[in-house]
Parts: sequence; structure tokens; C-alpha cells
Amino acid sequence: MREPVLAAAAIAATVLLAGCTAVPAPEPATGRSPSATQPAPTASAPATSAPAAEALPTAAATIAGTPQQIAADLEAPWSVVFRNGIPLVSERNSGQILELAPGGSSRPIGTVQGVAARGESGLLGLAVGTDGDLYVYSTGQEGNRVQRYPVAGSPGSLSLGQPDTLLDRIPSASVHDGGRIAFGPDGMLYVAAGDASRRNSAQDRESLAGKILRMTPDGEVPADNPFPGSLVYSYGHRNPQGLAWADDGTMFATEFGQNTWDELNIIKAGANYGWPAVEGIAGREGFVDPVQQWQPGEASPSGMAHAGGTLFIANLRGQVLRSVPVSDPSTSTEHYSREYGRIRDVTVSPGGRLWFLTNNTDGRGDPEPGDDRILEVPLG
Repeated sequence: MREPVLAAAAIAATVLLAGCTAVPAPEPATGRSPSATQPAPTASAPATSAPAAEALPTAAATIAGTPQQIAADLEAPWSVVFRNGIPLVSERNSGQILELAPGGSSRPIGTVQGVAARGESGLLGLAVGTDGDLYVYSTGQEGNRVQRYPVAGSPGSLSLGQPDTLLDRIPSASVHDGGRIAFGPDGMLYVAAGDASRRNSAQDRESLAGKILRMTPDGEVPADNPFPGSLVYSYGHRNPQGLAWADDGTMFATEFGQNTWDELNIIKAGANYGWPAVEGIAGREGFVDPVQQWQPGEASPSGMAHAGGTLFIANLRGQVLRSVPVSDPSTSTEHYSREYGRIRDVTVSPGGRLWFLTNNTDGRGDPEPGDDRILEVPLG
């Protein structure tokens, strides 16, 4: 058992309330170029399968306090999710999934077998199904895969059961490996797959690389997917790593560019996002432009969460947490610039607080004592 420093009261409250850039060389840990945020023309409404839920709020959620440490001494963590109020964390290199406890400890609930951790690949995204099963995206010897694990036990003694592999042989590589998975408001599982350094495969709808995939919780092709018989939901992506939905069902995704522009996109069923023909806002017929773009040194956007009409985006090279109002996604505000180093993931706790996850021990950061950490901040 490992003993990271935990904010016990914060996790206890949560439980009660719940019931890459082109080159694989190390990214710089310091230094900052002038801001390069660029707005895009207003995007049209997305053609998703999720019905509109409600009107967007008139006031967007904002960060309303000072971050407090929830956990420390994590090793290359990648994703954090909540299962029945209990936080679970994936560690990219060890292949372990950790349970964070109120008493000040973390413990592995199991190890994903056969994880091939090379560069950006390894144990990556997590998602929780409606029945409590844990969905896991990881890199195996024959490519990336999506597996479903039953979880047994009570808080403090959770354990992983045997996996059911829903999808495998997604092209993998030590860079551009994608890895985020998330359930949409339509109950379908969305999978962000990088181009695995095979640029042209992003435009090949027969390949799973460079795509956002959509599947049923059992791994089947939904009948209303845009291309009959195919898991492909959108294509022309380089390295998408953040997925989130606004209250009206609008789907957003973050994407790592190459040397010019990182992107925030509104995802439309069947749409082509241009890679490798275009990067960033191009205004070319047949391709969907991002609603916002940043220079890679300012961003490298990974995980993303939505709360109260605001998107919150974790950034690696930019070492910043960004907030983007859904009502005007061409704008953004920076928080904690260079205060915590690389930020890999962000999520909203069952108690309505924002959690964000640093990533300074992944081989590309400059770790300080206590890294990596999970921090919590209230929203207003």
C-alpha cells in the first residue's frame, strides 16, 4: 500500500454527497511564448445523437477559491473518475488503478495486464458505466484496446474482476496515442484515438486511427452512427485527448496539433476535422474548423470537463488550466499558469468541485517533491 498525502475531509465529503506534439522528445517544462489564442467563426449546431437537455445557463461556472491538495506522490497518473463517489486513478506506466481513500492512503484495486507503456502509451483513460463497471483504455502488445471490468467490494477494499475486451487493435504508438474515453448523454461510449504517427490514416475511414469512435456499452456499433456498420463518429483527428458535453448535448473535444495549432472542436457526427490536410482554422470546404486554437507551447490540451456552462481544459506544455464559456467557445481564461506544472486531466467531483491532475512525473515534466498531485478547487 502506498501512502500519498490526502485531504481526508475533502474525499469524505465527496463520498457522502455521492451516495503531443509531433516529436517524441521531452516537452519543455518552463518558458512561455506570447499568447496565441485565436477565435474561429461561429460553429453551427452539432449533429449528435444526444437530444437537447436544457437551455444553456446565463452565467457560466467560475473557479471560486484556492486549490487544496487531495493526493500526492502519484506516478504518471493519467485519468481520474468517480465510482459511487470513490475516486479511481489510472497510472500510465505501472498499469495500476488506484482507489483514493478518506483516511490518507491509496491502494491498487488491480493491475491491467499486458500494458505496454512506451512514451505516451500505457494505461490511459477510465470511464464508469451506469452499472458500476469500469471501462479502461490501455495499450497492449497488439495495439490499443477498450476493456470493461466488473468492480467488487466496498470502499477501501475494491477489486477489479476479469476484463471483457470490447475493442482491440486500435493503432498505437509512443506518440499520438489518444486515450480518453467518456460516456455521452446518449449513453454511448466515445473513444478518442490518435493517429499513432500514421498521418494519412486519419482520413481513412476504414482505419480506427485519428478518429473519435462511438460504441454501445457492450462494444457494438450503434444503429445511428454516421457510417453504417462503423464505429467511426468523426475523423481527421491527430491526437484528441479531451471529451465533454454541454448541457444541451453539444459535444466538444480537445486535440493536440503538430507544430502550429492545438484545437478545441465542436464534434459533429460524420464530420472531417482535416488532419493532416489542415491544422487549425483553415476555412477550407469539407473540413470543420476548430472554435478555438492555441500554439502548442501555450497549450497541449488533454483532459476536459464541463460544469455549469463552462469547459475546463487541462494543458500539458502550457502548464495551465483553461476555462472556456460554452456560450462563447472562441474565448478562454487562464488559471494557475506555471504554478503546478503539467496538467493532464480535470473532472468534476460528485460534490460539485473541480479536481485537476498534474503530470510532472511522466518523463516530460520537472517534478517537485510530492508530485504528482490531485488538487481540488470550488466552483462559483
